[in-house]
Amino acid sequence: MNLPMFALTGKVAIVTGGGRGIGRAIALGLAQAGADVVVAARTAAEIEDTATKIEDKGRKALAIPTDVRNFDQVANMLDKTLALFGRVDILVNNAGGMFTAQALSMSARAWEAIIRENLDSVFICSRIIGEQMVKQKAGSIISISSVAGLGPYLDNAAYGAAKAGIINLTKTLAVEWAPYNIRVNAIAPGFIETPGAAKFAQENPALRQAQLKRIPLGRFGKPEDIAPVAIFLASDASAYVTGETIVVNGGLTSTVFG
Repeated sequence: MNLPMFALTGKVAIVTGGGRGIGRAIALGLAQAGADVVVAARTAAEIEDTATKIEDKGRKALAIPTDVRNFDQVANMLDKTLALFGRVDILVNNAGGMFTAQALSMSARAWEAIIRENLDSVFICSRIIGEQMVKQKAGSIISISSVAGLGPYLDNAAYGAAKAGIINLTKTLAVEWAPYNIRVNAIAPGFIETPGAAKFAQENPALRQAQLKRIPLGRFGKPEDIAPVAIFLASDASAYVTGETIVVNGGLTSTVFG
């Protein structure tokens, strides 16, 4: 099936947290759709492996070790991207992390670490790369939020607050940057089978099974379930979509009776 509106040929994408899990799947998916991809994360070996797989698909790739919580490092990432490709059309804010802790036992330092990892990083990357998109008068920014940002998230108030913040930031930037033809959207995954989730399942098998029972489609999501949504939001197929959060969770947040 030929669907040219979904094609990303000639586009340049930056994917943060692109060394594994959802970020890796999105980076490979964007390459499959025709984009050249810059992969950023703190672990060089992981993003270099992703870059190699992108090149195996016939696309150009650049792996840049980056701490996306740091303005200077993100600015350096953009400079290197522009030096090689001359532009950036797509930004996927995927980098993030979490650990569980009840609010009464969470220290100020722990709170700040989660907010910095998940929300500050999205603002920093969007702010720096968005400025380049303003100059180009075009771009698509896609941030990975979570169903944790849609309602109460027990034992991890900081993570839920950060992911909710991404949804609000997405709406605000979408309005501010619409005059420059920049679209800003988010994806809110549910329970996805990532390396972090696999570790959680080993440590909490009963809770993991309880999570599975809450999913109407009867399975956990895969990183590859998120990639096509990112392709849609990056492409002309979503040319009239901005400020939105697309939930991909197998029906988890639907109301189920019985």
